[in-house]
Amino acid sequence: MIPLNRSSVQQLLFHRRALLLGGLQLGAAAVLAGRMAWLALARGESYRLASEENRVDLRLIPPRRGLLVDATGLPLAENRPAYAVELTPSLADDLEATLDRIAEVVPLTPEERAGILAEARTRRGSGTLLVASDIGWEAYAAFNLKLADLAGVQPIRTYERYYPGGEGFAHALGYVGRPSRQQYLDTRNPLYLFPGFRLGKDGLERGLEARLQGRPGARRVEVNARGRILRDLDTRPDEPGETIRLTLDRGLQAFMAERIGEDSASVVVIDVTDGAIKCLLSMPAFDPNVFARRIPADLWKDLQADPRSPLLPKATQGLYVPGSTFKLVTALAALAEGVAPTDTVGCSGRYTVGGNTWHCHRRRGHGTVAMETGIAASCNVYFYVMARRIGPEAVARMARTLGVGERFDLPVPGLKAGIVPDPAWKIERFGEPWTVADTLNTAIGQGYLFVSPIQLAVMTARIASGRIVVPRLLADAPKPDFAPLGIAPELLDVARAGMARVVNGPGGTARRAQLRVEGIAMAGKTGTAQVRRITLAERRRGVRRNESLPWHLRDHALFIAFAPVDAPRYAIAVVVEHGASGARAAAPLARDAFTYIYDRPQAEALIERLRAERERRRRAVEEAARRAAAEAAATGPNAPPAARAP
Repeated sequence: MIPLNRSSVQQLLFHRRALLLGGLQLGAAAVLAGRMAWLALARGESYRLASEENRVDLRLIPPRRGLLVDATGLPLAENRPAYAVELTPSLADDLEATLDRIAEVVPLTPEERAGILAEARTRRGSGTLLVASDIGWEAYAAFNLKLADLAGVQPIRTYERYYPGGEGFAHALGYVGRPSRQQYLDTRNPLYLFPGFRLGKDGLERGLEARLQGRPGARRVEVNARGRILRDLDTRPDEPGETIRLTLDRGLQAFMAERIGEDSASVVVIDVTDGAIKCLLSMPAFDPNVFARRIPADLWKDLQADPRSPLLPKATQGLYVPGSTFKLVTALAALAEGVAPTDTVGCSGRYTVGGNTWHCHRRRGHGTVAMETGIAASCNVYFYVMARRIGPEAVARMARTLGVGERFDLPVPGLKAGIVPDPAWKIERFGEPWTVADTLNTAIGQGYLFVSPIQLAVMTARIASGRIVVPRLLADAPKPDFAPLGIAPELLDVARAGMARVVNGPGGTARRAQLRVEGIAMAGKTGTAQVRRITLAERRRGVRRNESLPWHLRDHALFIAFAPVDAPRYAIAVVVEHGASGARAAAPLARDAFTYIYDRPQAEALIERLRAERERRRRAVEEAARRAAAEAAATGPNAPPAARAP
């Protein structure tokens, strides 16, 4: 064996180590190559998709809501371009600090800030929320300049619901608002999570939601690691909702809203030829433009506390004792049961049965009264006698024939049916038998009876036309052909003649409300409905005048009418809550509504005079308050000694 020298040994060791390290490197390379090949071939598609998801975001485009227009095409609810700011809580580095930065551009109240923080806790992942809407161009531009320092904040261009008629249309149209959590849980519609999306919350906005909502679009956008949009990749536009033409007359409804002013009232006007509702008004109301955004808590509390109930759609959901307007039902029921219109009743001002006395509104009585006079003079005793003669079932049948107690098929939520009482109803409701007192109270529109203003308008339309008029709000629906009412025309003529005398004849209860339009006459019926019990002791010493009572204890004022008398076209029902007198409070409103319809310049001149008078009163009140404050300051404890009273 040849001995190895030291140099040969070292060289051999080096080669062995080189081979070992080379093998290890080759093995590691083979493992890495295999892993890379597996990732590229087997998992490549999933990683590509994940990378795409991080780079590309799919965002819904909420559909533009359909428009609501009046019978002539004037807008009632439309979409106005607006600017807003959104926040993605998961992308914000410090949510509190981010809100501080936002508040530098758009002020946030403590209440709004608390609401945003509470909502942020419910958002997961890339869920966004609306921080502020309708921020204006300047704020929108300011946010775009600060984007680099506002992680998770995104200014956007959007649309906002706008109601040009404001409060006058609040109850008819309703308003839009954000979907509730329960609505999302019920549907799992991802659109409901979109911060700018709005649903119909009340009125026609809610009733026509399916037609107004439209179909959403979508945007594919490229985003950076902070969720900021870099560019649009693709867009599928939204499909707007339908434009729906209503039967309402925007001018008439706006006129009546201003005419009512601060009173608590409702007005319904119906075209008797086709059932088109021209006015569906409840006042006071709220501004639906405010409700379409975020309702301030203080405003909500004030509206709830207002005794005039501005949140209640009185025209469709208000229920009232109809008072003397219901005497037309009793009269037609008597005629249908064979009572001759010439049959007379002696009215001495009171009617006694079994030791109990019911009174006529005229303490001295009306003397000998036939049907036409009974309607014109609104004689209680006449209708007491007729109701006892024909029975309560006949009165209830006629009421239902005329639409009282009916819930109409209208795209408005919450319609009330009211109550048309009869002996069977009382047994079912209270387990008690019907009494003579029930018959007498029902005969003059008191007792258990409750009707809505829209039912009173339909009742009037059916009397005026002799047909089963059914109200409608959609102008593009086929024009209906109403069936005859089933009441002989000559019997209806008696009721119509009595209504004509109410306004235009001697002794009529609404003579002061005669139309001042040449060639047009109005026929109507007044009603005054008690909201308190008048005791026998009070009757003996004299019933207190409504003016001496607190507002909430005054009688409701009602008036129903149609015009023209010789060829009825429109029917109206007016209810003024605690208005005290149908003749003084409600009938003039009906007269002015018909004035607008038949002589618009005269109606506009009336409104100008009202505006001037209201402005004069406002200034007088302000001046009185200023003087009172000045006097208090001059004579108060902090006044100079010489100014104080000795």
